[in-house]
Amino acid sequence: MPLSFSYQKTTQALNFFAQQNGGIINKLKALKLLYFADRYHLRKYGRLVTNDEYFAMRYGPVASGAKDLAEGQHDWGRGETDQEYAAQYIRPDSRRYEIQSRQSPNHEVFSQSDLEALDFSYQTFGQLDLYELAELTHRYPEWKKHEAVLNNSSRVLMDAVDFLEDPPGDCDPCHSLTEEERSIRREEFVESRAIHLLLH
Repeated sequence: MPLSFSYQKTTQALNFFAQQNGGIINKLKALKLLYFADRYHLRKYGRLVTNDEYFAMRYGPVASGAKDLAEGQHDWGRGETDQEYAAQYIRPDSRRYEIQSRQSPNHEVFSQSDLEALDFSYQTFGQLDLYELAELTHRYPEWKKHEAVLNNSSRVLMDAVDFLEDPPGDCDPCHSLTEEERSIRREEFVESRAIHLLLH
C-alpha cells in the first residue's frame, strides 16, 4: 500500500512546472520533472514530495496519481472535491498532451524542502525537451531494472526506495549520498511506509 497520496501537493507541483515553463507545459515533461523532484527529496529528506505511486512505463517513470491529475481524471473515490480543487489550478488540453496553468500555485501546501526539490528539478532538467527527459530517465537504475519486462507489459510497479540507488556517473543523482546517508534514508522511508500500513 502506498503512502497517502497528496492530490493538493501534486496539483500544485504540476502547476508550478507549468508556471515556470511560461504557463503551459507538455504533460510528459511535467511528469518527468515531478519524478526528479521526488527523487531529490527522497534522497535528501527521506520522503517523497507527492507520496505518489510510481510505475515504470515506456517513456520512463510515471507517478500514477499525477498522471490522472494531468489528464483531468480523478478516480480516487473522494468525490468532487479533488476534481474541483485541481480544476481551479490546472487544465489539460483537449488531447491531454499539455497542462495549462489557470492561476499562480498555492505554495502554502508545500514545505520549504518541497519547494527546494521542485526548484532543483526545474533548474536542473527544465531546459530539456520531453524526449530528452524520457531518454535520460531510462538511465536511472529504478527504471532500468524493469526494462526487459516492459517489452511485454505496458507498466510495472516501481519501489521508490530504489530512488536511493545511484545512476551512471554522468547522470545527476539528484543529491549525492554517502553510504551511511543512503542507509539512513532507506530506514526512514521504509519505516514511514510501515507506520502507514499500521494506521491504515
